[in-house]
Amino acid sequence: MSGTLALRNRHRTRRVNSRFLRRIAQALLRDTHPNKSFDLGIYLVAAPEMTCLNETFLRHHGTTDVITFNYTQRPGKLRRRSNPGVAAGRAGGGQSAQPELLHGEIFICLDEAVAQARRFHATWQSEVVRYLVHGVLHLLGHDDRDRQSRRLMRAAENAQVHRLSREFDFQRLGRKP
Repeated sequence: MSGTLALRNRHRTRRVNSRFLRRIAQALLRDTHPNKSFDLGIYLVAAPEMTCLNETFLRHHGTTDVITFNYTQRPGKLRRRSNPGVAAGRAGGGQSAQPELLHGEIFICLDEAVAQARRFHATWQSEVVRYLVHGVLHLLGHDDRDRQSRRLMRAAENAQVHRLSREFDFQRLGRKP
């Protein structure tokens, strides 16, 4: 596994242990994209920035939890998308063959992580990891546009979050390195 992983916390008030989140992301990539390359940007943002991204690129009103921009070019396919933040439609149950190079950006809204954690009786740290997993799964070809694909993607997401929770104490994301 080799590549570039840029991770930035652009949220001005919530501190995140970026080194620890980087370690989680690297473990996730090792498991889901072994022996392949990646060029990935992960950005932790506040609700106003996420709202701007959501409205500008997806034409959806308001904020959201995670947006993934997939820049991977699959050989022999012209990639046309009306919504650049959403993975292109795939046949075969929501996942296609993995690209050699994983190339994209994942924007995670920390304000949404806090709100959703309250709603689901979880921690904001575990929500951040869930959003990271969700974004990487989109880059790997998973889709969540229909009920069947959503169910498959949710199962893969839950499995990865569970696996990572056995390896990492997500609470450390909220502590200084």
